[in-house]
Order: sequence, then C-alpha cells, then structure tokens
Amino acid sequence: MSEKTVKTPWYPFTGGVPVHLKYFQGSMFEMVASVAAAYPKYVAFDFMGKSTTYAKMIRKIEQCAKALKTIGIRKGDCVTIAMPNCPQAIYVFYAVNLIGGIASMVHPLSSEKEIEFYLNESRSVTIVTLDQFYGKIEAIRKNTGIVNVILARIKDELSKPLRAGYMLTEGYKIARIPKDAPVISWKDFMKLSGCCFYNYKVDRGDNDPAVILYSGGTTGTTKGIVLTNRNFNALAEQVIATNPMFVPGDRMLAAMPIFHGFGLGVCIHTMLAKGGRCVLVPRFTAKSYSKLITRYKCNFMAGVPTLYEALLRLPNMTHADLSHLKGVFSGGDSLSIELKKKFDDFLSSHNSSIRIREGYGTTECVTASCLTPVELSKEGSIGIPFPDTYYKIVKPDTDEELPYGEEGEILISGPTVMAGYYNRPEETARALRVHADGMTWLYTGDLGIMDDQGFIYFKGRIKRMIITSGYNVYPAQLENIIDAHEKVQMSCVIGVPDQYKMQKVKAFVMLKPGIEPSVALKEELLAYCRKYIARYAMPYDIEFRKELPKTLVGKVAYRVLEEEEAGKAGKEL
Repeated sequence: MSEKTVKTPWYPFTGGVPVHLKYFQGSMFEMVASVAAAYPKYVAFDFMGKSTTYAKMIRKIEQCAKALKTIGIRKGDCVTIAMPNCPQAIYVFYAVNLIGGIASMVHPLSSEKEIEFYLNESRSVTIVTLDQFYGKIEAIRKNTGIVNVILARIKDELSKPLRAGYMLTEGYKIARIPKDAPVISWKDFMKLSGCCFYNYKVDRGDNDPAVILYSGGTTGTTKGIVLTNRNFNALAEQVIATNPMFVPGDRMLAAMPIFHGFGLGVCIHTMLAKGGRCVLVPRFTAKSYSKLITRYKCNFMAGVPTLYEALLRLPNMTHADLSHLKGVFSGGDSLSIELKKKFDDFLSSHNSSIRIREGYGTTECVTASCLTPVELSKEGSIGIPFPDTYYKIVKPDTDEELPYGEEGEILISGPTVMAGYYNRPEETARALRVHADGMTWLYTGDLGIMDDQGFIYFKGRIKRMIITSGYNVYPAQLENIIDAHEKVQMSCVIGVPDQYKMQKVKAFVMLKPGIEPSVALKEELLAYCRKYIARYAMPYDIEFRKELPKTLVGKVAYRVLEEEEAGKAGKEL
C-alpha cells in the first residue's frame, strides 16, 4: 500500500472515531433482529402517523418470509420489489433476506419497458408492488418470467381516520383490479404463511449476494449492482461510527427512496440495524419533508442538493425550530459551495448548532463511503473516507497513483465495495481491479483530488465532461460559479453539439423567486461569467427555466437537457 493510501483513513480528524471497526457477522436480517431483541418496544418506523415497534416488525418480517417460502421462493432466487417507502416494502425486503433470496430494488414509477428490463435482467419470478401499478406490470408480464405478482395497498397500513381521508383524496384514483386478475393481494399473501411451519430460515454468510440496485455505473449503461450482506452491515457500522452523537431511538427522516442506495443503506438499514427510528415518507415533496422534520423532531436528515435548495424556498420553514437536529447530510450529487453556505446560514438562523455535511459515494459501494468529519470541514471538500475505506487518485483508467493535489480518477477499496455487476463479468473486471498492493479497487469514473491530509475534492464525472476546441470543461465547476450569483437559485451546464468546436457550453438557469428573466438579466449573467470563467469555457448562451428537470431521486437531470439540445442540433443539420 502506498504512502498516500495509508494516510486516507480517519486520522487525525476522527474525534474519537476508530480507524478500524468490528463488523457484524451474519445477514442483514440477523443484524436487525439482534437489535430488535435488545430494544423490542422501541419504535422501528413511523408511517403516516402510525408507529410500529421493533418486536412487531420482526413478527411481520417472519410472517412474510414464511409466505414467500410457500409460493416457492428459494435460496438465491431474485424477488423484485417495486415499492415506495412503506411498511410492506420493509417487511418483504428483510423477508427475502431471511429466506436467502436476493432483493432486486426497482423504482415503481419506472416506465413499463424499464421494469421489463429490470425483471429480465434479474431473472425474477416474483414482483411485489402497489395496486396502483398493476396495469403497468400486467402490460409487460408476458415478456418476462414473472409467475407471482403480489399487490399491496397503502391504505392497509393507515390508521382508520387517515384511511378515510386517503380514500377521498388518493385512493379513488386507483383503478379497480379485475376480480379474475392473476395476482395475489398482500393480505392473502400474508395468510399463506400459515402453510409454512419450519425450514423457512436460510443461513447466509457475509459475502453472499443480498441486494441488486440499478445504476448507470461507470460505463453509462444500466446494470444490476450486486451487493452483499457485509456491504450493508459494514455501511451501518461506518455511518454510526462517523456520527458518534447517535443513540438508539434517534429519528431519521427516511425520504430518500428504498430502491436507492442512499435511502436503503443509510435512511433505513443503518437506522434499523442500530436501533434508530425511521420516519417513512412514501411520496416525497419538499413540503411534506419540511412538515415531518418538525412534527417528529427528527434528529437526522439526508438528501440530495436539490432538496436543500427547495427547503430554502418554503414559507412554512420560516419559523421552524431545528434545534433537535444532530446531523444533516448531502449526497447523490455535487453540493455547490454557495448552496452549502446558504443552507448553513439557514440552519443557524433556525436554532441549529450543526452544519450540513457533504458525503460522496457510488451505488457500487451501496452509497456514501466518504463524509465530512463533525469537527473539521474544508471548503469544497467531500470529506475523508469512512473507517476501513481507502481512496486513491490515479491517472484515469490506470493504476498509476498521482501526487497529492493532482486531479485524477477516484478509486475506492473497502468493505462496502460491490461483489460485481449482475451477470456481466467483463464490465465487473473493468470496474474492480486488484493492484500490486493486493487490494481490490473500484474504478468510479469520477474525477477528484486528494490533499496531503487525506481530504477528497470531487471535481466531476469523467463521463460528464465537455470537450470544446480541445479544452476540457467540467460543468460542476461552472455551476458553482453561476450559483454564486445573487439572482440565481440553481443552474445546470451542458455541452451542446457543434460542427466546429465539437461541443459548445450552454447554461440553464433557474432564478430566485420574484426575479423575472429578461434580455438584460441574461447579459448581466454573461458579463458576470466572463469575470470568472475562461474564454474557452464560457457559455455561448444562457436559457432561463422555471424548473430544471429532475431524475427519479431528485438530482438535476442534465441528460434530459443534453437530449433536448441534441435533438435541436439534429433538426438544424
């Protein structure tokens, strides 16, 4: 191991956090069950006003596991879970783990063709989803190997007063399921547990596959990322170790979705594996998020930068008391320096003594593997690696390690690194490589810098790089500059096809509330940019948008803007 690599663990900025941790030996379910045995009466999660204790949660998971065994799910089988953050999703996720299956996590709002792809990619024979998505599943069922479709309903997990209101506002919109539909209702499914009396628990080891999450990965094409029990259990230990202020019973606002590594790994499994309390948010909006923060006096909240940008604009947060917060985390996308400053000021003015802490990770490591320490931050840095996790900066796509301060590709090694891509050995071999130090390194496809104290600085994705007239331009750097303008809420910079330059730079800007777009304002912003941006990297145009497109997990969907501009260029040619 090189000298630079040795310096990257949590030292000397640990604040008492150990460099090495002890990890739970066993499955995800077993780790959660051990905590439930210690805190049976603690609340495991809240869902729309209804609380469920750890003891009840374990009973429901075991009942669900027996039902899965009854319908024929066996060790190593994939079960697709296309659910929002709701109780049934938690029960079935851990039940699949208990019987030795693999949970393939899918966004329920994915298109029909996307769901068809996920089902075939994972070779699932069973899917669990909500009744409102039945039509979408039935439309593609014949093109897949699906045998069992299990439909749950949100209303079944609501208290009686809320159930009536839900049916009046949301439930009536859901199309009726035909009586002869080839599906199993959640209630009937759970009753099948009565047909299974023993041998439903399967021993699974640390390194056995447990979860498939989907990501574009380092090559930009969608693939299944195979994660093990150890990946998730190690993450739980690391997250809590780097947040020593956590105590069992603390509340996490779980708005990040269960099909996403951030939501599943941090907001749900870390909390349930360490005695925390998840406040489940089935349908995320900034307004609902803000209400739940104050209603439940949440101690921890996690989200992508667009969430924090939206909270700054909400009038109901004006007089909110946030003194109960112990940790606020940003990940999933680059947090601009200006947005961090704005949100830190917001926290301070709302009685909070903490500051937002930026992290970094990839789905190939479940989620975060690097976080800003509690007691020390550096402007523009995403922090330092988790315990037992190592970072290395190399010349892209090589094993040639670069000196401190030089920009290169970020490589990660540690206990949360994936087992590989599902049924894609060649792509796995490109992403996971053993170096001369004997360690397996994940090639992230992201650019960064490491300083001589082990702090990491994210500089952009290798794939998201604009090459104009031979110059490399990194959109995140330009967005930081534009976002710092007093009239700008947020921006997105992309490369637009150009016959002469190959690509030219264009900026899309969302203005702050109350500020109207105009030709004069565009000229003002361009003049401002000229002060801070090199001529070759200057946007040739700024387009104002009321909203910027978002991905399903709330990131700015820059690819949508790229496709729009590519379409325009094609018509012009």
